[in-house]
Amino acid sequence: MNVKNLPSWLPSPDQRHLIALLEHRIQTMPATVLLAHGEEKYTAEDLLAAGRVFSQAFRAKGLRTGDRVALQCANRPEFVAVLVGCALSGLVLVPINTASRGSQLAYYLKNSRARVFISESALLNHIASAQMAEAASLENLEAIWSLDGGEANSPLPQLTPFHDAPRAPVQQAHPGHATDAAIVIYTSGTSGPSKGVICSHAQLYWWGHHSILNIGVNAQDVLYTCLPLFHINALNTFYQALLAGGRMVIGAKFSVSRFFNDLIAAEATVTFLLGAMVPMLLSRNADVSERAHRVRVALAPGALALHYEQFVERTGIQVLDGFGSTESNFVICTPLDQPRPGWMGKVAGGFQARVVDEFDNEVPHGTPGELILRNDEPFAFASGYFEMPEKTGEAWRNLWFHTGDRVLRDEDGYFRFLDRMKDSIRRRGENISSYEVEQVVSAHPAVAEVAAFAVPSELAEDEVMCAVVLREGESVEPMSLIQWCEPRLPYFAIPRFLRFQKELPKTENGKVQKYKLRAEGRTADTWDLATTGHVIQR
Repeated sequence: MNVKNLPSWLPSPDQRHLIALLEHRIQTMPATVLLAHGEEKYTAEDLLAAGRVFSQAFRAKGLRTGDRVALQCANRPEFVAVLVGCALSGLVLVPINTASRGSQLAYYLKNSRARVFISESALLNHIASAQMAEAASLENLEAIWSLDGGEANSPLPQLTPFHDAPRAPVQQAHPGHATDAAIVIYTSGTSGPSKGVICSHAQLYWWGHHSILNIGVNAQDVLYTCLPLFHINALNTFYQALLAGGRMVIGAKFSVSRFFNDLIAAEATVTFLLGAMVPMLLSRNADVSERAHRVRVALAPGALALHYEQFVERTGIQVLDGFGSTESNFVICTPLDQPRPGWMGKVAGGFQARVVDEFDNEVPHGTPGELILRNDEPFAFASGYFEMPEKTGEAWRNLWFHTGDRVLRDEDGYFRFLDRMKDSIRRRGENISSYEVEQVVSAHPAVAEVAAFAVPSELAEDEVMCAVVLREGESVEPMSLIQWCEPRLPYFAIPRFLRFQKELPKTENGKVQKYKLRAEGRTADTWDLATTGHVIQR
């Protein structure tokens, strides 16, 4: 624990709610900027006022405590305002990946039973494709609102600009309780559809609290993130700034060529990357911007050890590794004063971690096994999977959260990630359900069977590969299959590699043996999208 960065105010259990945290910031640091986006700057009071506008609109629509509001938008301040509006009304926000469309988006809306869908004009075609995919399944959806003021199937209430929103007296009480659900984030399914992770207000508080300790964030820090707000990583950045008394700056999206200039413009001192972004930044031609910033540390989970020294030497930025999932928290982190490239770090205070065999028996140090986790503070982990009690019980069996990740722990307590035990794929920071990829590819008229699996990327993380068996007498060009996928899958889930086979390896009971496919990997007859020059549209 980094004691010098311990937040000066430790809220009581009933104060670990977003509205209580905002009210405390208003009382103690009323004029300080909490959120910035380009030239726009917002205090906690600005965000609370904007949240009230949304809250009033939700209530006018007839939404009741516990109802879900789906939101699909790029990085913009309204994302936080909608979150605040939901918190004020006791509603649950369902942030949705901006690349989701068609049947995948329809599934999220159907499973969450969202009553209102909020989007931006550039993404309204996504909801149209979802309605076409499963019109009968969206009967719970009562309204579609555009953040940009245009009407969809019902108009968005007139939104007052943040700075002009009416100021109400600071409330001492807040709606609901910290244990109430704040958001439901859909994360990749491993043997079925994606699961909605129920994150309480308390869990989001603890994410911010432990990140402050692990990263060393303080009130003078400016935290820059260009990671998407619909993921827990960037959303957690907001809570760090809120709790530490610092400022969060939202970037539009990651750009290799502009990244360091964006850091300079933001006056950032802390930033956030994905492991795959580190080699991308190292691949650019070095220039003065790499040293003209103020950033001292970057959290970059999954960065390869071979990139650490080069990145620090070129940029002067210390790289921190760590482990956390939407279901858990910032559980494992590189100690600031004891970095070990290639290792996730040690378990943080407030959490327990074990490495176990298939029967949950702890294995000796140095022996690979599954990482399982437990939290000391109540509600520091997710509350389960929305409408999936069996999956919740499976993941939290024996009262430990089972990550599905294969790791080892050494005698010094450092954990090293080895691979995934789950049948999921992680590409460019996005968790991809192989099941969902398979559903789209197998729907092609020429395809009889398909297995989607991960193969190593040249950068870091994974690439998506599919082994495809065609129907008897059918043929299809690889590019034709890619074009089939493009309107039906998020850009990051579209396979890069295709291999056409006569049959898939299976067990006696007919289950595909993906471990054999992964072991074979890319073969001489594997088709590679990257060699065609075709660009997938985002």
